[in-house]
Amino acid sequence: MRRQWLIRIAVGAGITVGLGLAVYAAQQGVFGSKAHRLLASATHAAEQGRWPEAQARLEELVATFPDSPWTDDGLLKLGEVYEAQQQLMEARAMYQLLLERFPESGLVAATQIHLGSANTALLFSPILTEWDAVYEVKPGDTLGAIASHHRTTVELLRKANGLKGDLIRPQQKLKLPTGRFSVVVDKSQNQLLLTADNRFFKNYSVATGKDNSTPVGTFKIINKLANPVWYKENAVVPPDSPENILGARWMGIDKPGYGIHGSVDPDAMGQQVTAGCVRMANQDVEELFDIVPLGTEVTIVE
Repeated sequence: MRRQWLIRIAVGAGITVGLGLAVYAAQQGVFGSKAHRLLASATHAAEQGRWPEAQARLEELVATFPDSPWTDDGLLKLGEVYEAQQQLMEARAMYQLLLERFPESGLVAATQIHLGSANTALLFSPILTEWDAVYEVKPGDTLGAIASHHRTTVELLRKANGLKGDLIRPQQKLKLPTGRFSVVVDKSQNQLLLTADNRFFKNYSVATGKDNSTPVGTFKIINKLANPVWYKENAVVPPDSPENILGARWMGIDKPGYGIHGSVDPDAMGQQVTAGCVRMANQDVEELFDIVPLGTEVTIVE
């Protein structure tokens, strides 16, 4: 009798615990309850371009179910919805939150791509972030002098301020990017990581040297050329030639003969095929060229 009584107590306790876990799981959306329904509804609304409706559903999901298995999906989708409405600061905040709260999520790689795009869009816009200041032009200032003094580039100043040329006037207010950029090239992944003040900014797919020929170490960018001429053995290849392997831009490092440059073969990204330089798609190298000034640190790791 005592044994039967103990068994009944154990079974009852098990049922209570099981029901409690089931209720919690249902609340969190494991069984496709409200969290999952919110995500599905928001996704459907976004596919039809009903951005405010999608935004409201996703904001409810993120706020009400912070620990749901669907929350990382919700954060990524909410960032995309914000981006579609040109709310770049809000989009960036969602991508950053996903990376901070769900570092093991299967959505990390996709989120980093979105975050990189949002970061560059903000950088090239008049919107001020924590990486920017406002500069008032003084008599005698030039864009070149301002860029050099504040360790940025003329190209970035132009883009961030919507300038068509180099003409500026005293007392004009300029957005001044102040983030200190650095570059890390991972040869094993064929990835170039751009950071600002030691924080993730953007990832790029690159090609590195065959037979492990890309040098390892910490270097600095010492020269930059737009539309470079390629001086090969017994030949000079002009910038507009399809045989010019340097592509649209060259950024030389302080190891003679090596640098980061563009490409005439974008399909080679992600492979070890170069003679030792770091090769990027032309669109990517043009973007990086505009962002990083002379003296930028480049670290290459195995």
